[in-house]
Amino acid sequence: MDTSKTNKLAVIGAGAAGYFTAVNTARMMHPRLQVTIFEKGRDVLSKVRISGGGRCNVTHHCFDAERLAENYPRGSKMLRWSFEQFGAAETVKWFEERGVKLKAEEDGRMFPVSDSSESIIQCLKKEAEKYGVKVATGTSVQKIEPQHNGTIRLTTNKEKSVVFDKVVVATGGLTREKAYDWLNEIGHSVIKPVPSLFTFNFREKIFSDLSGISVNPVQVQIADSAFSEIGPLLITHWGFSGPAVLKLSAWAARFLYDKEYRFDVVVNWLHPLNEHQVREKLISARLGNPRKSVTKQEQFLLPSRLWIRFLELSEITVQKNWADISNKEIHRLTAALTAGRYTIQGKTTFKEEFVTCGGIPLEEVNPDTLESKIVPGLYFTGEVLDIDGVTGGFNFQAAWTNGWLAARAISESGS
Repeated sequence: MDTSKTNKLAVIGAGAAGYFTAVNTARMMHPRLQVTIFEKGRDVLSKVRISGGGRCNVTHHCFDAERLAENYPRGSKMLRWSFEQFGAAETVKWFEERGVKLKAEEDGRMFPVSDSSESIIQCLKKEAEKYGVKVATGTSVQKIEPQHNGTIRLTTNKEKSVVFDKVVVATGGLTREKAYDWLNEIGHSVIKPVPSLFTFNFREKIFSDLSGISVNPVQVQIADSAFSEIGPLLITHWGFSGPAVLKLSAWAARFLYDKEYRFDVVVNWLHPLNEHQVREKLISARLGNPRKSVTKQEQFLLPSRLWIRFLELSEITVQKNWADISNKEIHRLTAALTAGRYTIQGKTTFKEEFVTCGGIPLEEVNPDTLESKIVPGLYFTGEVLDIDGVTGGFNFQAAWTNGWLAARAISESGS
């Protein structure tokens, strides 16, 4: 960039990655840079607003770069180094320096102490206003044209053509492959986008009346595969949710897409107990409580309504006492508790937090700067890249990290 004049940066997308890239670049190069954010929607930071039930799960309380990177089914290798430069600790510091303190919950998720996503939104908007970042809503960029002099021309839906020194694409995860056509036109390839982070829908509603019951920990495995997760499982009206299921959906996103979301899961409701240990405990219950109703048990930490459902699924009459339970019934109950197999048919997006895997291949960008290896002066940040994390604040952390690295690279190229 020529430091003798005011340079112009365009950021396409007013989500977390776009805003963070814009405000940091504007701050680092102030007053030599004019930044404009283009957003096709009417609102900005919409995903930030709904995240965490309106509280905004800003990041995760994991300040070790290597461990943090392990939470990304796609992009972990590149992010491992990126987090050394700007990780969760730096994110916490960045927001706290601007008056937004964060708190960590038991599961490691971090939220503003206000428990309101508006704290994050107003912080980013205030930073944008402070450094003169312009925001053009209702404006979609339809064409990118690299110029011979190194600048980049953008054409919008408003038939306006503007030339910028640098351009950042932060459009988020686009749900349709065709939505990437404008990037294909400038030489970039696209990994087909498919959903990540979703809940599992049952074909048969065998647990639907138990909606709201949570069990922790359970082991959930996709049948006939190596995909398995351990953690809390939540029963919903439509099937299974909770951290174990959501993490499993992220790691197996492409595998499940290829199966058209029709597959079986095998659940060990009593993890870490195995089949043998559970059978022994059931036999012990039969010997120790012969006259007690089979609906009463103290061997396992399961809600009573769920325990009764397992009895029913094992074809055990709930009027029986423990002394009346046969070895065959114990065998069926053991299987239901440690290897329950359920047919899944379909998925549901987790709340409104739609995440995709796929997008611009990471080998087409410089991992240190996020600059395109195909079009100089063009950068990519956030979910438009083939990067996605499991639930827990990891997707926002990737956005903050990408944004900061791109901002630093752009500012250094203009210094």
